[in-house]
Amino acid sequence: MTTADMIKQLCEQMNISVAELARRIGQTPQNFNKKLKRETVTLDELKAIADVLDIKFEQAFILPDGNEIKTGNE
Repeated sequence: MTTADMIKQLCEQMNISVAELARRIGQTPQNFNKKLKRETVTLDELKAIADVLDIKFEQAFILPDGNEIKTGNE
């Protein structure tokens, strides 16, 4: 699943349009849609999405021994 697909699915589940999400993170819907199409949404933008929707975002590297190196918001 692409990042764009994840964001669209998130919007569906949170009952919000992609355009409204774009506005909430301080972007125009046109600019945000271009980023989705090009798959150029940044990590900071993903964190901002989580913040405005009051949800948790995690990204991690999982090492062979099970240890994780995470970035995200709590």
